[in-house]
Amino acid sequence: MTSKTLVKTLATAVAVALVFGVAGCHKKPAPSAPGPRAVRVVTVENRIMGGSVEASGLLVPREEAAVSPELSGYNVAKVFVEANATVKQGQPLAQLDDTLLRSQIAQQTALVDEQKAAAEQASQQAADVAGLDNQGVLSKEQIDQRRFQARTAQAALEAQQAQLKDLETREGLMTIRAPVAGLILVRNVRPGDVAAPGGTPMFTMARDSLIELDAELAEGDFGGIKVGDPVKVTLPDGSTVMGAVRLIMPAINQQTKLGDMRISLPNSASLRPGGFARASFGGGGASQLAVPETAVRYDADGAVLMTVDATNHVHEAQVRTGQHAGGYVQLISGPPAGTRILLAAAVFVLPGDKIDPAEDAAGPGAR
Repeated sequence: MTSKTLVKTLATAVAVALVFGVAGCHKKPAPSAPGPRAVRVVTVENRIMGGSVEASGLLVPREEAAVSPELSGYNVAKVFVEANATVKQGQPLAQLDDTLLRSQIAQQTALVDEQKAAAEQASQQAADVAGLDNQGVLSKEQIDQRRFQARTAQAALEAQQAQLKDLETREGLMTIRAPVAGLILVRNVRPGDVAAPGGTPMFTMARDSLIELDAELAEGDFGGIKVGDPVKVTLPDGSTVMGAVRLIMPAINQQTKLGDMRISLPNSASLRPGGFARASFGGGGASQLAVPETAVRYDADGAVLMTVDATNHVHEAQVRTGQHAGGYVQLISGPPAGTRILLAAAVFVLPGDKIDPAEDAAGPGAR
């Protein structure tokens, strides 16, 4: 190899080395950190929940009162009222035959008068020996005997008076009276029947004439209903009245999975106990807090919403849900209207994560 060729080869090698050396001085750029995840967000809002919860049941007295005699063995002489009569408290309903009892009262009155005279005589005789103790006029035994006879005669008088009072009390019970004011539902007595306290009641009453609906409701429909809520009730004749939830029974039937509630109704002649009626809950068009069903997650602790704060960080919020309608679920308790929440509760976002919110105005039907 000539010296000229050797110089050219060395120059080429040096140039290549310089190129690779310069390239080795530049570090590989580090990967950039991922930004917040884009997640669809909606707000808690007030909505009119479509549809209504339906229930059915029987019309029943709010409180029944049974009317039975307190005495036995007496015949019924008169009956003063019929079924469907409205009576006042204490009003006579029936009369027992008191002929024999009045005779007993007259006889006992005579015995009381007789014993009263005997007691007065004994009392006077005891008064006559007052102050004669140890005077020698009468013996001690004679004085003590008069005083003892006076006390005995007074005790006998009180016993006779007690018997007379008992008969007079029985005389008052011969008239069967209404224990409460209200409507006579059933009459089970006729003139000539024999009074029997332990038998079938003579009358059955609805206290204060109050009739209400004993409605059965599916277990899952109780969530959005509370005592005092208005209820539209359709009666057997097709007419409707407005009632209110008075009582919600605490237990659910294990076999039917139905629960009972009592719905108070206004007084009306069209309310007949035993009739069938239907109740409609939530049909009044009231605005209620609601969120899309997809926004609610259910776990061991109950229902949960994922809320988004002003800095776009995610938090958990426990809620209570009510009725479902049109892809939305009612919030009985939870965050207020306007709170931002994740549209899809199942999205993989943990509490404390920061997100890139994508406002969603399409509601639960959007995908």
